[in-house]
Amino acid sequence: MSVLKSLFVFAGRHRYLTMLSLFLSMLSGLLFVLPFVMIWAVIQVLWQHGLQQAAYDQALSYGWFALASALGGILIYVLSLFCSHLAAFRIASNMRKAALQHMAQLPLGYFMEQGSGKLRKVIDEAAASTETYLAHQLPDSVQLLTTLIVILICLFLFDWRMGVATLMGVILAMLNMLKMIGPGLADAMKAYQDALEKMSNEAVEYVRGIPVVKTFQQTVFSFERFHAAIKNYEKFALGYTRQMRLPMTCFSTIVNALFIFIVGCLFLLLTSGLDVQGLFPDFMFYLILSPLVALTTNKMMFASENTMMAKDGLTRIQEILATSPLHEPDAPASPQGFEITFDHVSFTYPNSQQEVLHDISLTIPEGMTVAFVGHSGGGKSTLVSLIPRFYDVSRGSIRIGGVDIRQMDEATRMDLMSFVFQDAHLLNKSIADNVRMGYDVSDQEILQALKDAQCEEMIDAFPEGVKTLIGAKGVYLSGGERQRICLARAFVKKAPILLLDEATAYADSDNEQAMQKALKRLAKGKTTIMIAHRLSTIVNVDRIYVLDQGRIIESGRHAELISQNGQYAAMWKSYQESIDWKVGDEHA
Repeated sequence: MSVLKSLFVFAGRHRYLTMLSLFLSMLSGLLFVLPFVMIWAVIQVLWQHGLQQAAYDQALSYGWFALASALGGILIYVLSLFCSHLAAFRIASNMRKAALQHMAQLPLGYFMEQGSGKLRKVIDEAAASTETYLAHQLPDSVQLLTTLIVILICLFLFDWRMGVATLMGVILAMLNMLKMIGPGLADAMKAYQDALEKMSNEAVEYVRGIPVVKTFQQTVFSFERFHAAIKNYEKFALGYTRQMRLPMTCFSTIVNALFIFIVGCLFLLLTSGLDVQGLFPDFMFYLILSPLVALTTNKMMFASENTMMAKDGLTRIQEILATSPLHEPDAPASPQGFEITFDHVSFTYPNSQQEVLHDISLTIPEGMTVAFVGHSGGGKSTLVSLIPRFYDVSRGSIRIGGVDIRQMDEATRMDLMSFVFQDAHLLNKSIADNVRMGYDVSDQEILQALKDAQCEEMIDAFPEGVKTLIGAKGVYLSGGERQRICLARAFVKKAPILLLDEATAYADSDNEQAMQKALKRLAKGKTTIMIAHRLSTIVNVDRIYVLDQGRIIESGRHAELISQNGQYAAMWKSYQESIDWKVGDEHA
């Protein structure tokens, strides 16, 4: 009932359809048992009175009543499913909408933490599992429970001794069923679903890396995370199966052998000297009823398993809804300039205990271009992600134009900044739509932005020009080409602050110079923050900050840092050696 109560949060006025469905399911469960009672009545009449006309007519009336009960039960059950499906579709739709609306309020850092496909899987598959639960499992469970209760009553209406024998089998089966749906199995189901989700996410990453696998003739084992995810899933799948094996075998054996308990009871009664003529109709009733008991108990077991899956899916949706959005100010402020100040900023990722940035203080004057460099994991990308408030700082503050970014609304913050990331994401739309991104700009402005981003030659190669579709029904672009499209977006937006995270990562030696020219034009007059591994791209910036383990250990211009002979100088030396090695290799 806790699952149903939680789902009713999304039901609104459609909860009445669910309640009507449950009432109809109860009624159909009652009607499905009546034909068996009528069959017993037919056997009783014919056994006592033979084929006399009066007995025949009475038996026939019982038969017609049994048929009417069965047809009525089927009709009412269909109506119940009709109501449950209508309610389920609307509740699942409301659940998806609620999750998407809440996600729209979450900080961008939340989405950066999620693996590829994880949120889609949660919203689609978790909502689908609850939809299946509401449309099928819930009405079926109510019907089965009603049927089982009526059966248990009937067991003691005709011959209590055979009823007790049948009940003993049911109790033994139920004890084994409880082993399969208890709290321990619910935890095992969650662990199994987590492992499946992890494997699915890693599979997406592996498929994306297939060109690398083919090029370098690697195997799946070279993708350690994917292989580890497969082995982890295997461990939980085998563990879950082994945990279910014995109780499932016992359960299936007992429910399909209930007649043995009934036959055994009959033999005991006969050996005690009771009249077989009086026992035969009751014996036949219990024998005919035992398959219904087995079917009902079997269905209840599978319905319980599906309920656990629905509960797990609902929990995942609730985890999204429980994620707190960033607090928006009641009276948002607007910056008076575009100077960026970090004031004793420290940061720890959500759900982590390890601090990744430690007491960062620096000022980036308006119009200045700065670069952050350092070894992987030093905190460069984290530091830059705090400027647009992808996350809230743990301590300290970040100000733009003298205003704390927490005092600005999201629209103001986003209007201030343009982003060009290493992993350029494009929509499955035309090149023009990808550059426009909702801004009211003319085709001529889009063409100029593409020209400024050094995309002119690329666009001229496409017969449809800027109307060329990107994706499955259009063209596929290289990493460098995708980054240049993102540069064109930044030219269109004309934001005063520019954030570049490895913006030339995919540029080859032939077009890196062209991209540098585009970046120089784009950064002109803007407050620009760069993250770069190619140190040659930052030698002319106004200031370079070297980060190591979340702290700024050096800062200055390129020449100043080289003269200090510190970490930056060592990085520069290594970078130059790598270039010399590549050049030497090309001429070998």
